[in-house]
Amino acid sequence: MMVRLDDFAADQVVPFGAANGLNEVGFCAWIAQSEPGETLVYHRGFLAVDATAVLSKLPGDRQRALRQVAAAALRAAEQNLVHLVQARIGPDQFAYIAIARPKPRSSGAALSVRLLEAA
Repeated sequence: MMVRLDDFAADQVVPFGAANGLNEVGFCAWIAQSEPGETLVYHRGFLAVDATAVLSKLPGDRQRALRQVAAAALRAAEQNLVHLVQARIGPDQFAYIAIARPKPRSSGAALSVRLLEAA
């Protein structure tokens, strides 16, 4: 789903990205602590290019961190913990955004298991 970045209130978007130190563990911690509807920008750029070694201009360690965060985001979406959206911010530039979904109402262990599966 493509949305305009203007559609998100600035005070609701947490401006993180692999370049700013967000890693897979930090992403999962954000999911665990987030309220439904909170958003996290986990990357700004062109994810497919930035995470590909032969195309990316990012250093190798940042590429690896980005791939890990992107994979964790996809797994979290598959576990119904977040919605993933993109917002175009310029030519070949996108904001990759995770939107927290309501937490499962079952026991705390179930959420822990889902987060472990997403990690």
